[in-house]
Amino acid sequence: MRNLELPGRSPVNATNGMAATSNPLSTQSAIDVLKAGGNAMDAAIAAVAVQCVVEPGSTGIGGDCFALFAPEGKTKVHAFNGSGRAPAAATVEKLAELGVTQLERTSPHSVIIPGAVDAWCQLNADHGTMPLADLLKPAVDYARNGYPVGSRVASDWASNADHLASDENLARIFLPAPAAGTIHKQPGLADALEAIGREGREVFYEGHLAVEMVETLQAKGGLHTLEDFAEAKGEYVTPINTRYRGHTIVECPPQGQGMIALLLMNMMEIAPVADDMLSAERIHLELEACRRGYASRGVYLGDPAQVDVPVDALLSKAYAKQLFDDIDPDRSKHPTNALDLPPHKDTVYISVVDKDRNAVSFINTLFWGWGGGITTPKSGIVLTNRGEGFVLEKGHPNCIAPRKRPLHTIIPAMVQKDDKTIMSFGVMGGEYQAMGHMQFLTRYFDYGLDIQETQDAPRWMVDPFTGEVEIEGAVPDAVVEALRAKGHTINRAAGPIGGSQGIAINWETGVLTGGSDPRKDGCAMGW
Repeated sequence: MRNLELPGRSPVNATNGMAATSNPLSTQSAIDVLKAGGNAMDAAIAAVAVQCVVEPGSTGIGGDCFALFAPEGKTKVHAFNGSGRAPAAATVEKLAELGVTQLERTSPHSVIIPGAVDAWCQLNADHGTMPLADLLKPAVDYARNGYPVGSRVASDWASNADHLASDENLARIFLPAPAAGTIHKQPGLADALEAIGREGREVFYEGHLAVEMVETLQAKGGLHTLEDFAEAKGEYVTPINTRYRGHTIVECPPQGQGMIALLLMNMMEIAPVADDMLSAERIHLELEACRRGYASRGVYLGDPAQVDVPVDALLSKAYAKQLFDDIDPDRSKHPTNALDLPPHKDTVYISVVDKDRNAVSFINTLFWGWGGGITTPKSGIVLTNRGEGFVLEKGHPNCIAPRKRPLHTIIPAMVQKDDKTIMSFGVMGGEYQAMGHMQFLTRYFDYGLDIQETQDAPRWMVDPFTGEVEIEGAVPDAVVEALRAKGHTINRAAGPIGGSQGIAINWETGVLTGGSDPRKDGCAMGW
């Protein structure tokens, strides 16, 4: 339990249902759906649609999503991959012919076919109980009639002002950057969301919204076609897991980096639990485990539909021991085979549990803040630049190819014990997410922090491209100097590292306990 004399927030406790998101308006929308009789999936879809309006830099209908669903909190988890694919014409040879030597943020060639809307429609049809149109009404209302801009959102908005000016349509909707508390409207997006609620996925992938997106992309030289949109389809996939301290940690399989989160858990299960979570000795071990886990990601991770990803070998306890044994407790050693991909930091995560203990772990993203910036003129759909995560090196597991999915960093997760799901959680922050899962869970299980305290605690992360360490300001200077003495190159974080939400289920008492990251505007609420 936290020291009640210090600033902070307590975890939220309730019995009938709970939602945790990074924006209060989104959390409230989820609770409203639960109170109206909807289930956790209904509430999650309503919440993420609101997020696409009120946190526009982090997510949107022009992006991707992944979801985990545990019906009645049982251990049978349905995993859905709602990420998009490259256009059918996207080959290394074709891009070379066009003079493309690098996939850049604002390039149409970094736009993949968005997968989020298809995922919402499929998950609603398979696991929801309310009409999609009803679930999208709160988002439509906020987009048409306005919503107040949150403090963290305003900060992100201002810091992206240069990018927002990169596209005429994007600038028209989002500039000038509003101050916190300012009312902002997106009437074009309201019409688009209303059409999706009324007509379903067809209007987005085959109807006038698809035509608008394709025409926008082709005008900028994109290879996208209406056929690419019509063929877009998410899929159910088999979750992967590992054991940690008697619990089963569940993640989505590749091409997401949930596999790396599990690899990090396997390494940290071997690590001694230092008395002080903020000691240089403990932080050093976490950083060195991070280096090795992310180096493995660079070598092996790609779209399993097109490349062989050795999941079983990577998640073996023997492989984790091999990597952990390579760590020098006194000196930092920098792996050299980290994947050469651009860093990014924008996503939203949502956790919902209902009265029947259906649990949803849901994450939605545009990749970078406001994606690549390419925005449709009428509907204001901001398109993802997730394709920037591809490489142009033939033979690489993440090389761009027709209808291939790029490496994904977004990873919803769950925790199980015995025959029950006991937690739904997730971490935002791009590259940080796998590291964030490890920090979230080790603080909860090894250091006894509650679900809010584990999110409040200071964070650190190795940049997988440069090897430098980013560390938050709450870590004492003496610890930072001790890490430098071990050979780490340390930079104080320019801003908060990541974000997170989580809900724990106590099956004995019937109590749900939720927390939401103070680095964002959001909250957990229950009833």
